[in-house]
Amino acid sequence: MTSFGNDLMAGPPPTHLPEDPAAAELVPGADAMDVVRRHPESPLAWATLATLAADEEDDPVTIYAYARVGYHRSLDLLRRNGWKGHGPVPWEHEPNRGFLTCLALLALAAEAIGETAEAERCFGFLRDSSQTGYDALLSED
Repeated sequence: MTSFGNDLMAGPPPTHLPEDPAAAELVPGADAMDVVRRHPESPLAWATLATLAADEEDDPVTIYAYARVGYHRSLDLLRRNGWKGHGPVPWEHEPNRGFLTCLALLALAAEAIGETAEAERCFGFLRDSSQTGYDALLSED
């Protein structure tokens, strides 16, 4: 049986998450903790908390915890938007960046606390989801 118009060898289509409801509130000077309290479902809000903790060189366990929550919120959101457990989640689509940032920070924090297998899994997952995101988030400047 021949299938016309369907490339059966192609991977899944890219997942494009909807605009994050917290994005409009995460402006310079905003209290990210308050934004998380208003939008606990927001991957971007959790990514912001994890990023702030990393920027302040906070305990890696704190960064890990914030990034882990954002990662799991992201998985829920990805699944609700057609993601089947694999496939591209493009960095170029800005609403995807909360997920990708959480994944990068989770990988780095896992590495810092000695959870090597988790770190490797997350680094690979990030690369597989978005090489551009991997490069943007983890490249040494």
